[in-house]
Amino acid sequence: MRQQPSQQPGQGRTRQRAERRPRRIRRTVAAAGLALAAVLGAGGWAAADGQQAVTGPPPGTAAWVADTTLGLRLPDPATAAPAEVAAFFDRLPAAARESLTVRHPLVVGNLDGAPVRLRYRANEAALAEELGRELARATDPSLTPQDHTAARERAARYRTLLDGARDGGRRFLAFDPRGRGQIAEVYGDLATAPRTAVVVPGSDIDLRTFDRAGDPYGTPAGMARALHGATGGGTAVIAWAGYTTPVGVGPDAATETLAEAGAGRLGRLLDGLAVTTRPDAPATVFCHSYGSVVCGLARPGPEQASGVVVLASPGLGVDSAADLDPRVPLWAVERNDSDWIGHVPYVRFLGLGHGADPTGPEFGARPLPATGAHGHTGYFAPGTASLAAFTAVALGR
Repeated sequence: MRQQPSQQPGQGRTRQRAERRPRRIRRTVAAAGLALAAVLGAGGWAAADGQQAVTGPPPGTAAWVADTTLGLRLPDPATAAPAEVAAFFDRLPAAARESLTVRHPLVVGNLDGAPVRLRYRANEAALAEELGRELARATDPSLTPQDHTAARERAARYRTLLDGARDGGRRFLAFDPRGRGQIAEVYGDLATAPRTAVVVPGSDIDLRTFDRAGDPYGTPAGMARALHGATGGGTAVIAWAGYTTPVGVGPDAATETLAEAGAGRLGRLLDGLAVTTRPDAPATVFCHSYGSVVCGLARPGPEQASGVVVLASPGLGVDSAADLDPRVPLWAVERNDSDWIGHVPYVRFLGLGHGADPTGPEFGARPLPATGAHGHTGYFAPGTASLAAFTAVALGR
């Protein structure tokens, strides 16, 4: 019988590694498939519409840049840093500020670095203008019945917000009617509160839903209201629906395209707060669900944020806390047992998924408790350990 050639040392181990390599690749692909399936949910690809991110300067920027009424060159919202905007307004007489607000409410109302109270007045004026425009569209004979219905719905929404600003003291730091609409509402007084916080929401949030009553602690308005109350007014809290969020559970929620666009907008907001509120106490940023991807990609520095808290997070778009600015503390809230986000595999593969689990000890975030919280949106509910922890962080304790 012919003898088989003897095996050279190391050949067996080489063959074993070669055999294991395809298995590792298959496991990685399978994990990515599971991540996509979990993020997309049972409804599959049809469960959500692809969104086009609203980016760039505010509506009306061209008219603003061309305005020479004051004999001055106005700062270009597309290129001027918030610090430049702040310095420009500091030099203006009060009458000139008011004149610009009347002529360009959508620009002033969304211009990071502009005085906060001026932005409140500008956004109130912009809401009134948009209300009039939608009321006219609702009866325009050149439009379709579907257009009339949509215009009436938008008009009703604008009227509710405008009435709140005029009668109930609601203060809007931003209002942009483009796309699904973006808005930011302030709870507390940014001018006098010793601390500031920003709530960054996840999917399905826009101008229509940012304060919906049916989910009191699952919207940025509900979270901000709860946190402001829990701090006893010691922290002014901004409910920031200022980026285009994913709709439903679809490809947008599984990728980072919208988060990347939102990260730039969040960075400008934080830069603006740094020059218009208290520079010695930058905002604490609370990032819920897909909003934590926005925060991770924004990578705020110590001039922008005194801390970042992520909750119900699918990942931050980074591999570990070491990928973020080490001077900004990062907290990750433990998931409660009924939060569905825990079923999403924490991987990134072929542009899908958002990376490592920030609650894992190897990630490097500081842990916060969630005792008493229920579901994906229950972390700000009164009586929970998570809200108590958020309060301590927001107050700088």
